[in-house]
Amino acid sequence: QLQASGGGLVQAGGSLKLSCAASGRTFSRGVMGWFRQAPGKERVFVATIWRSGTTYYSDSVKGRFTISRDDAKNTVYLQMDSLKPEDTALYYCAADSSLIYSSQFRVSSYNYWGQGTLVTVSS
Repeated sequence: QLQASGGGLVQAGGSLKLSCAASGRTFSRGVMGWFRQAPGKERVFVATIWRSGTTYYSDSVKGRFTISRDDAKNTVYLQMDSLKPEDTALYYCAADSSLIYSSQFRVSSYNYWGQGTLVTVSS
């Protein structure tokens, strides 16, 4: 139900924009977000955007990444600028219709996941 795209290979300092389109279900009243999983590591929170437009970011991406959503298209985006080699990971979009604030940062809180799109940043 979530289809992520936009990953690729980019040099450090470059930019990429990820997209995640939802089908079969609308998340316009819920939370949509991005997590990432580096090789050999756990999946971790990157950013979320709420129905109100309120956004949250991990400290590691704050100021470099921007999350946005288009509810008419049922799509969430992640604009990634000033990319660093440590941003290399599989990026997963996630969504849920009802979360509380404190649960948005946990992988286990989300019922809907995209398949992951690979971002590789070379030094």
